[in-house]
Amino acid sequence: MAVATLTTLPAARIEPSAKQPLPAGLPREWYITHNRRLKAMRLAIALLDAGVYHPAAADDDTIHATATRIGVHPPSPTTCRLVRTLIYTG
Repeated sequence: MAVATLTTLPAARIEPSAKQPLPAGLPREWYITHNRRLKAMRLAIALLDAGVYHPAAADDDTIHATATRIGVHPPSPTTCRLVRTLIYTG
C-alpha cells in the first residue's frame, strides 16, 4: 500500500505594510471596535496556524496562551468571542 506524504514549505515571512493614520473625528467607540477587530484577526490567524480549526477548541485559555505567544496583550472576553466567531465563519 502506498502512503502519500504531504510536505509543506515554511511560509515566507510577510512584512506588514506601512501603517496609515486612522481617520480623525470618529466616535471613540469606532476606534475601540476597530482595534478589537484587528486583535481578533491576529489571534484567529495565529490559532488557525496552530491547528485550532473549531471554535469549541478555542477556549479562553487557549486564546490567552496564543496572545502571549504572539506578543499581544491578553484579550477581553468580548474579543475572545469575536475570535471564535471569526474561526467559525472563516
